[in-house]
Amino acid sequence: MDTTNHRRSEELVSAGPAAGELAIERSTLRAPDANEVRVRLEGCGVCASNLTPWSGPDWMTFPTEPGGLGHEGWGRVDAVGSDVDSFNVGDRVAMLSYHAYASHDFAPADMVVALPKALDGQPFPGEPLGCAMNIFRRSEIKAGQTVAIVGIGFLGALLTQLATKAGARVIAISRRPDSLEIAKAMGAEVTIAMDDHWRIIEEVRGLTKDKFCDCVIEAVGKQWPLDLAGELTKERGRLVIAGYHQDGPRQVNMQMWNWRGLDVINAHERDPAVYIDGIREAVAAVTDGRLDPTPLYTHRYPLEKLDEALNDTRDRPDHFHKALVVYP
Repeated sequence: MDTTNHRRSEELVSAGPAAGELAIERSTLRAPDANEVRVRLEGCGVCASNLTPWSGPDWMTFPTEPGGLGHEGWGRVDAVGSDVDSFNVGDRVAMLSYHAYASHDFAPADMVVALPKALDGQPFPGEPLGCAMNIFRRSEIKAGQTVAIVGIGFLGALLTQLATKAGARVIAISRRPDSLEIAKAMGAEVTIAMDDHWRIIEEVRGLTKDKFCDCVIEAVGKQWPLDLAGELTKERGRLVIAGYHQDGPRQVNMQMWNWRGLDVINAHERDPAVYIDGIREAVAAVTDGRLDPTPLYTHRYPLEKLDEALNDTRDRPDHFHKALVVYP
């Protein structure tokens, strides 16, 4: 049945006129294409990957596309294309889309995931939750293993919870005291301040009786945490790179990696279908209680204050873990 909404209404969008600046505009709201779903967004998570464009690199052009960079949206379907029979108006969904700093966004129907009624009222930034599930799957964490997670931001905290629920012993390493507190709340057995490279190595050596860790997940995206993560991985252990390394080359201690025979996994997915599978897994995990991201949604902003949300994501004030832009 064609339930496409052809009304011409207005769409609230964000467009930065220059780096580090934000403008709010209204534009005509189009109908979805034949295979698309249009979603009236309830909110969108703010991703740290937005920070490089926000800073104004030479290779970017401003203003950016309206709503651009927003890719963690969720809301309710308010129109469907003529070829879509998998969703109806009113369905609550998460979506993999790319212009979600706006009141509405569009996605192909196969890039949209239904949210069950059990999640009504809960924010659901599907893309990062799905990312956590995909990283966890590729980490192959099992009960009884010792797992170190280097960097306890939103992603590291989710992985701490997933690993703990799987029966692993988790050592959480982070520079911020409040991040270590949240890691403890998420089930970490041991927390270590990320301050001195060799002190951390020796502490983990003692905790593991010289064996080091079955699996280490690096979730920061910087050179030093990557160096540290390699040092903490045992012989024939698994080093999982989950951090967002997009600011230039990295050097690795290949001699040590090779000598220990490490399995090195770059856990960033690029296939949208794999992302969607991860979002579906996240829906199931949150519904059945294996994953509870609610304590991590610490800061909320209206769309008009997206600039504050981005700046706080960069500066990370006390007890900051995840910013959500929410819409009335």
